[in-house]
Formats: sequence, C-alpha cells, structure tokens
Amino acid sequence: MKIEQTARAYADFFESISKETSMESYAKLFDVNVCFEDPFQKVIGIEKVYHVFEHMFTTLYDPRFIVNEIVCDKQCAYLRWTFSYQRSPKLNIEKFTGVSRVQFLETGKVLSHVDYWDAAENIYEKVPILGFVLRLIKQRIKA
Repeated sequence: MKIEQTARAYADFFESISKETSMESYAKLFDVNVCFEDPFQKVIGIEKVYHVFEHMFTTLYDPRFIVNEIVCDKQCAYLRWTFSYQRSPKLNIEKFTGVSRVQFLETGKVLSHVDYWDAAENIYEKVPILGFVLRLIKQRIKA
C-alpha cells in the first residue's frame, strides 16, 4: 500500500461526497469496524459512519470539504481541510478549517478517522445568547 496514493484517494472521496453517495462507495474505503470521531460524536461501524454523513446532508445545505494539505506517515495521514456549508439556501456560506487523522489498514481501508476542529468557535459561538457568553469568556481568559 502506498500511503500517499491511498490518502489522496480518500481526500478525493471527501471532496466529492454528496447525499447521493451510496453505502457501497463508503464500503470501498472504510473497514466494516471503522471508528469515526468528531467534536460531537464517536461511532463505530461503517453503517454508523454512513449515517453521520447522511445526517449532515439532511441538516445542512450544500456541505462541502476541500482538502488543502495531506501529510503521511506509515499507515496514517493527516488531512487539513476547509468545510463550507449553508444552514439554508437563503443564508450566507459559512466556512471553517479542521484536521482529520486517518489511520489505514494494510488493505488501504480506513480503520480510524478522528476530526479535530473548534466546535466552540465554529458552532456554539454562532448561537445568539450562548455565543455572547462564550465570546465574553474567551475575552476574559485571553492573555
């Protein structure tokens, strides 16, 4: 397995993912016992990973990933990405950057995908009252 090629193919999958992406497409890339984790959830199993993304496409308008950088080491890759979406077609496009640590098996399938991104800044601070409180706390602890 050439990790660079495998990681690029995985990045291409995320850049092209849509609500029409089939479970079979996920099965080509993910191990049946894959572990997926982000700031909101941790799920194990390909069906649960499929449902995480299915939910994303039903709750957001036009969500997209653009992979900006890939760094590889043995059976692991780090993908730096930009995620863009709209809460509805009438609202502005929102964007934020994150990093995914992706561990591959010798077969080239994904065993683990862990996302690292700031949920407070990118989600919670956009909730009117909660956002005000979080921004106030952030100002007070800033050096």
